[in-house]
Amino acid sequence: MMKRPVFILMVTAAALGMGTALAEPIKPNIIYVITDDMGWGDAGFNGQQKIKTPVMDRLAAEGAVLNAYYAGAPVCGPSRATLMTGRHTGHCKVRGNPKWTQHGKPVGLDESDMTLPKELKRAGYANACYGKWGLNDALVRSGHPLMQGFDEFYGYNTHGEAHFHWPDYLWHNYEKVDLGGPSNWEEKKIYSNDLFTDEAEKFIEAHAGKQPFFLYLAYTIPHLGISVPEDSQVPYRELGWPVKKGNMGHYRNDPDMNVSYAGMISRVDGYMERIVQKLKEQKIDRNTLIIFSSDNGHEFDTGFFDSNGIYSGKKRAVHEGGIRMPAFAWWPGSIKPGGQVDHACAFWDVLPTLCELAGVTPSQATDGISFVPALTGGAQKSHPYLYWEFNEKTGPMQAIRFGNWKAMRHWDFKGEKLGPIKLYDLAKDPAEEKDLAAANPEVMERAETYLKTARTEHPEFPLALLPAAKAHMNKNKGKK
Repeated sequence: MMKRPVFILMVTAAALGMGTALAEPIKPNIIYVITDDMGWGDAGFNGQQKIKTPVMDRLAAEGAVLNAYYAGAPVCGPSRATLMTGRHTGHCKVRGNPKWTQHGKPVGLDESDMTLPKELKRAGYANACYGKWGLNDALVRSGHPLMQGFDEFYGYNTHGEAHFHWPDYLWHNYEKVDLGGPSNWEEKKIYSNDLFTDEAEKFIEAHAGKQPFFLYLAYTIPHLGISVPEDSQVPYRELGWPVKKGNMGHYRNDPDMNVSYAGMISRVDGYMERIVQKLKEQKIDRNTLIIFSSDNGHEFDTGFFDSNGIYSGKKRAVHEGGIRMPAFAWWPGSIKPGGQVDHACAFWDVLPTLCELAGVTPSQATDGISFVPALTGGAQKSHPYLYWEFNEKTGPMQAIRFGNWKAMRHWDFKGEKLGPIKLYDLAKDPAEEKDLAAANPEVMERAETYLKTARTEHPEFPLALLPAAKAHMNKNKGKK
């Protein structure tokens, strides 16, 4: 067994030429990069053949690929809430996107809630959020990033605003920043994700060597609408791919969505290069941890890109394709290159993990377990189970992973209740095709117990058909 490394480096006064040896901790800088609706199979390090991600692939090879890293939910709002709060969707306050509640009104965070940036602030960190926040659709001050522990925010405050990559405006802290209104999309002048990377570079430079920092870089790529600047389209347009025409409804899509989808992901790859180069320029790369992941499964691909890879399901599904994320961790000198981490962990583990690195204990209860040992070769504690619940137009669903077993159940519309539990062995059946429930009664007993006890009731997020789902059904009656 490898000896667990010490992460709080000690710089002594003697080493600095002073007479008295006084130890001062140097805490690692932390950057969490999250993409929006990027599938497990969309990254080269997971086998993608069409979309080029050379920088991500290099960073994954220099660090560790997280092979069993799960999102908090199969859609963005609750997934990001689990990341921020360290609670899974059976306990988290935000368990669904804005309108998918019992009363059709969004649920947000309160000032009293424990969040990742608040915990890191206690450890002396400077915190910035650039990109999609998406947890303040109620538009209350308590849900704003600055009230949840961030020192600076630049991006999309609400969920719906982030659907537009060429936005009319963005937010800097509490101030609206005009980007030209509708003409920005019409003339394609300012691409929001470029701005987020600009701000990230400024933040890194401002704090390098002065104060440990947490940078939450939340890109909106490659969420619908599928659109990217021309220079990211050109390399793919020349390949002669079949054209997937973009419509112009709510989402503003480019004419050739296949080309633009690939270009969007490759553009994020370029952003990653800029961030790493800035770290090296400031000579802080060896004291900076980068974690990269998506927020949930893909939505766009119909098979051309094989965005699922070996998994089934996509966004809004608790199958592996909806919640297992493309992910890696990079930290030169602390994470051994070429790592393959098979430890099953999820977004709610990030809070205790980063708290451990920062030298603080979470101030409130968390469902997470630090995965620092898994990253560095130590003895890693495992979860008894990982739990998800989700409820939109197809009705409530639950999933639980324990060991290599995965149990799921979905809404039975005829019976008007949750349907039977299905059981899969992920080690032998990662695509979740063969239901083993009947052949494993003892395992099923455990699954039933976990599904009953993993959650607490929430008045806005019941395991029942929501009014918005009923309205959707009525609207679509008679449609083929």
